Amino acid sequence: MEKYIAKKLNKFQEYINYQFNDQKLLKQALTTPKLGKETNSAHYEILETIGDVVLKLIFSLKMYHQGVDDPDILTRNKLCIESNQNLIRVASNIGLDDFIFQSNKQEVVGTSIMADVFESICGALFLDSNEDLDIVEEKIIDRFMKNWEESINLSTQFAKNNFLEYLQEMLRYTPNLEFLYEKLDQENAIGWKVKEVRILDLGGKEAYSIPHFITSDFYETRKEAEKDFCLKALRYIQQREVDS
Repeated sequence: MEKYIAKKLNKFQEYINYQFNDQKLLKQALTTPKLGKETNSAHYEILETIGDVVLKLIFSLKMYHQGVDDPDILTRNKLCIESNQNLIRVASNIGLDDFIFQSNKQEVVGTSIMADVFESICGALFLDSNEDLDIVEEKIIDRFMKNWEESINLSTQFAKNNFLEYLQEMLRYTPNLEFLYEKLDQENAIGWKVKEVRILDLGGKEAYSIPHFITSDFYETRKEAEKDFCLKALRYIQQREVDS
């Protein structure tokens, strides 16, 4: 077991081109809370919290130095970049799940654990490098999160608000949204999918319809599924406006 752990840690350090001074810190960053509690060992939760703060500061400083001086725009962009959805996408692209120490049969791929571990690695790297933000930026951010504009455009962080505002402008009033869900209940995971939305006027009658072929993907929470659905529905409406 020790050889397996050491091999996995070495492989990850080669991958990011950084040698940890404290190997236990790296192992902690890659260990899920569920496994940590089962084996009475350190897990990533505290490092995730630190990493979240580190990422916020790095993103804010980078955008400021790139000329973003409007606090509303900076905050909005930062929320898109650091959203769970974006961090899961980045973590998936770099195959982070291959390095995670998880409980037996624990589902990791595509879950919020991926985002948590990405943040915990940033926290561990920050602490191990004597709190050097430049190291985190060089080894993680600049390498794995280069295309910020794409991250912002693909983000569903404000999709529901944007969808509602677009409908409000079209209909001249604020409609009510009723989402219909499909639940995926497997042995080790529960997922939610929005399969339809009812857009109702103030009297409860249907005011606008979205085709049934538009659905969300499956997500851990209904909230995330709603965001994904709203982004797709908004793009559909906007494209229909262009084509008409």
